Amino acid sequence: MRSMLWLFSLLFPVMTLAAAPAATGKHPIAIVIHGGAGTISRKDMTPERDKQYRAALKQALDAGYAVLKQGGKSLDAVQAAIRVMEDDPLFNAGKGAVFDHAGKNELDAAIMDGTNLKAGAVAGVQHIKNPIDLARLVMDKTPHVLLIGSGAEEFAKAQGMALVPQSYFFTQFRWDELQKALKDEKGKAGEAQHDYPGGGHGFGTVGAVALDKDGDIAAGTSTGGLTNKYYGRVGDSPIIGAGTYANTKTCGVSGTGTGEFFIRLDLAKTISDLMLYKGQSVQQAADQLVLHDLVDLGGTDTGGAIAMDHDGNIRMPFNTEGMYRGYIDTAGKQFVAIYKDE
Repeated sequence: MRSMLWLFSLLFPVMTLAAAPAATGKHPIAIVIHGGAGTISRKDMTPERDKQYRAALKQALDAGYAVLKQGGKSLDAVQAAIRVMEDDPLFNAGKGAVFDHAGKNELDAAIMDGTNLKAGAVAGVQHIKNPIDLARLVMDKTPHVLLIGSGAEEFAKAQGMALVPQSYFFTQFRWDELQKALKDEKGKAGEAQHDYPGGGHGFGTVGAVALDKDGDIAAGTSTGGLTNKYYGRVGDSPIIGAGTYANTKTCGVSGTGTGEFFIRLDLAKTISDLMLYKGQSVQQAADQLVLHDLVDLGGTDTGGAIAMDHDGNIRMPFNTEGMYRGYIDTAGKQFVAIYKDE
């Protein structure tokens, strides 16, 4: 019997990472964020706009890191960082969300706890100031993972969350994006919709991954989706495993880009699976999915992702011209960038 077990172990080696280290309260802390990937080039960015984005990313990083530095949990750090970006009209989340085909703002968000794989998400909400807060409530206060539309908003009211009018989300920049997309699409009525209705406009999804003093990982994502999106479209951000995933044994991931491709690849969880079952590093796994598999499926300009493993190693691959991104690593080094050559 012992010889059979030995032979089995040779033929079918166990390809899993070691369990995450036990909580000691002394694990190095770190946080990584993104504010969306897309056609972001230096020639199209004014110095003032560049400065605004860098300041906004730094503010979000500081908010999340402050939670970690005070001994707080990774879930709270993720939520704090994302809330800052939801409140900033520079990003396609919360206040700066893009408009759909009907001229409305529909918001999606998700958050996940890597210690127990619990998650909460909302999709298609129209009156929630901070969708990441509602996603957290879904995780903490219900047996469910995903609530949508009016049902999610009824739950929000039952939890004492104040709803805001659609006018709260309005920004002239995003409205102008919609008008351009509608103009570009004019004359194509009746044709099969093979292309994405916004022509790539509206990238700016926000996300965060945090590692706390106990070595626990959490991830979260929030978005307004794609400009001129149709018929109640939901992207990858609130789909656990597609645009958002966390497992303390492996990594936390948040994606940004054209969500349909992320959903088809189950991108965020596949990064974790490559680490768990293939023994790949976070760099190898994230690069494989974003720079190769995503490109093979949808081409370049499909997006990017942030990922961090339980040792605090950070990877931020993207196949677009730029991605708003930043981190504070386990050594306390802070980094903020926008363009590919940074």
